[in-house]
Amino acid sequence: MRSILLLLTLCSWALAQEISLPEAVKQATAKYPSVQVSLDQVSEAAAGINLARLAYLPRAEMLGQINRATANNVFGLLLPQTVVSPISGPLLPTGAAFANVWGTAVGVMINWEPFDFGRRQSEVASAAASKTRAEAAVARTELEVATATADAYLTVLAAQQTVLSAQAAVTRSQELVRLTEALVKADLRPGADLSRIQSEVLLAQAQVVRAEQTAATARATLVQFTGPATPIHSFRALPPATPPTGIATAHPILREQQATIDEIKSRQTVIDKSWYPRLNTQANVFGRGSGTNLEGPFPGGAAGLGPNTGNWAIGATVTFPLLEYKTLRARRQIEQQRIARESSRNALLERELAAALDRAQIAVATARNLATITPQQVTLLRQTLDQTTARYRAGLANLTEVTDTQRLLTQSEIDHALAVLNVWRAELALAATQGDLAPFLSKVP
Repeated sequence: MRSILLLLTLCSWALAQEISLPEAVKQATAKYPSVQVSLDQVSEAAAGINLARLAYLPRAEMLGQINRATANNVFGLLLPQTVVSPISGPLLPTGAAFANVWGTAVGVMINWEPFDFGRRQSEVASAAASKTRAEAAVARTELEVATATADAYLTVLAAQQTVLSAQAAVTRSQELVRLTEALVKADLRPGADLSRIQSEVLLAQAQVVRAEQTAATARATLVQFTGPATPIHSFRALPPATPPTGIATAHPILREQQATIDEIKSRQTVIDKSWYPRLNTQANVFGRGSGTNLEGPFPGGAAGLGPNTGNWAIGATVTFPLLEYKTLRARRQIEQQRIARESSRNALLERELAAALDRAQIAVATARNLATITPQQVTLLRQTLDQTTARYRAGLANLTEVTDTQRLLTQSEIDHALAVLNVWRAELALAATQGDLAPFLSKVP
């Protein structure tokens, strides 16, 4: 039974589908929560556009009311407030004091603003600018997630190469243990050499454990972006050289910053359009009912429960915010300062991206130069290790020379494996600085 389970496990491992670097990036940008948050902000902004467009439609309000109250009235002025309920009609006879009746009211009011000197259009444009900024934020978030995913992918590859080099060091140390055992048994080497090389094996095994821990941590970071863990492709080929280019004019960071400036300008336009007269055309149909009349009889019962007097009205109202000018001017100055602030930030981002581009190009050139040196170093150290081991076998070299050469070879193998991946990482940083990962992903074997 155990052998069957082992066989099934091995088969599942064999059938596990590897995920390529472009696939990992695509999967992360499609499912990572931060991208979804940005997309939700776009949907929210799109709903804001629809809301702003609804301001062109007329408003219709309906009212239905029923009450039981006294009918006492009084002449005189009453300032606007929300406590004392208004009563219509003249004074009733004094004998009607505290008599109460039913009152009802129903009605419909339609209010429409036929033109507004461009205010509503500016509000729609402001909502559209918010949507544009949210879309630019999506592109910027996708670039950040794609870059982080690709970097995590390359980190996993680098960690795996370190594990392989560390395991190779263990194998070489174990081979040297067997050689030293034979020489010690033949009394050609002291027993201290065997203890020394056995400690080297333990050191190499400890290095493997640390390398595997680093690899597991790197995989956990990759899983954070891509979801469930899957095997990844390993590649050692150098990417094609990237021709020198500048920062993309549509760099997501710059696009988002410019969209932020445009959004502020659109809000400023709304403020500019706010100090204009507002014309509202109105139509009103209503009916009222009361349990009494001017003469003051109080029939009681159900009198007044139904509207028995109807009215209609049409008209227009013009309002003008006469004293709002200073307030609006202060708000406009605030938006103007925000534009100045975001414009300065845009200039700062352009300068930072230009500096980052220079650093990325230097990093690419340096990584490529190192990638041409490390293979030669590995070849020479392997030859040196063979020669040193042969001299140790012949008694012409001590164990320290052999172990030191082995350590140098292990480190050189790690450096060689990482040198190629560092070229890919430098190319990734260059593509991220330029604002487009597509050319970089097209180079992945």
